[in-house]
Amino acid sequence: MTFRIRPAVDDDLQPLYEMAKLTGGGFTNLPPDRRALRAKLDRSHAAFARSDADASSDGSVRDELFVLVLENTVTGDVRGTCQLFTHVGQSWPFYSYRIGQLTQHSKELSRTFRADMLSLATDLEGSSEVGGLFLHPGERAGGLGLLLARSRYLFIKAHRARFADRILAELRGIIDEAGGSPFWDGLAGRFFGMNFQDADQFNAINGHQFIADLMPKHPIYTAMLSESARAAIGLPHPSGRAAMRMLENEGFAFENYVDIFDGGPTMTARTDRVRSIAEARDATVAAIGQRGSIDGGTQSLVATGSLAAFRCGFGVVSVGDPGAGADTVIVSAECAETLGIAAGDRVTHVARL
Repeated sequence: MTFRIRPAVDDDLQPLYEMAKLTGGGFTNLPPDRRALRAKLDRSHAAFARSDADASSDGSVRDELFVLVLENTVTGDVRGTCQLFTHVGQSWPFYSYRIGQLTQHSKELSRTFRADMLSLATDLEGSSEVGGLFLHPGERAGGLGLLLARSRYLFIKAHRARFADRILAELRGIIDEAGGSPFWDGLAGRFFGMNFQDADQFNAINGHQFIADLMPKHPIYTAMLSESARAAIGLPHPSGRAAMRMLENEGFAFENYVDIFDGGPTMTARTDRVRSIAEARDATVAAIGQRGSIDGGTQSLVATGSLAAFRCGFGVVSVGDPGAGADTVIVSAECAETLGIAAGDRVTHVARL
């Protein structure tokens, strides 16, 4: 395997921009705007430069951003990216719509009416967030999307104190063939006088606080929305269905929170119960295996290093070298070469699902 996950650096700005132009809109964590991407990289550099010891000693809770990229180690090309936010809502409120229900009964009519409602909420404030995952269309084979997604959880495990006890993932909502959003058109668009494409661009560069500022704060009856807007509530974009399944496999669930921008579902989980975090194991590398398969080895995700030295990739791992103890592993030569692993190094590994 010649691909690895590593922290983004300044030279990644151009490939990130090129990938951002391929997203098709509604992908606010990867805007096709160089200035916005530059700001993300600067913020990520600051987070990687702040050691875990410093983060613990000053006692502050910060919403830090870590940007990771998928690199082909043979060509040097960057072919994917993903992001982690440590504590959302620290700089400004983190809004969601919560889907609820109001039941009313008329004795005179002998009728009970149950109305679905959207209420503006900051319930998820303080959670960690995984997002910004994009894989170049030319690489959507060989499990690289899975590598991008699950590498984030191994990064969280390696820096657990930096992250909250709850974690969320916002999935992009339904976007029609013309690039519009039925949810936006049926709700927010009525208050802003701008189409989805313009709002999407402004949102990606400036954040969606402007929506929360101008949206009505009282609950919205979904019956008042258009049929197409109602149908889009809580549904992911077709390109995000695989991502939704991966989140569900990790233990995330949809708990009736949707994005206030496009109505896409917000998935949540308890951080320590996320499958890749709970099942990952730390070990010392006893030896590097020969090229080819390792007898009794398991196809795994392997991570090593911390902060700016973090690397993650696929590899074959054999657990429990009889001569060195149960907390040791043998790592395949290909994986060791890709990630720069040597005997005596510490790694975190989890079985590839």
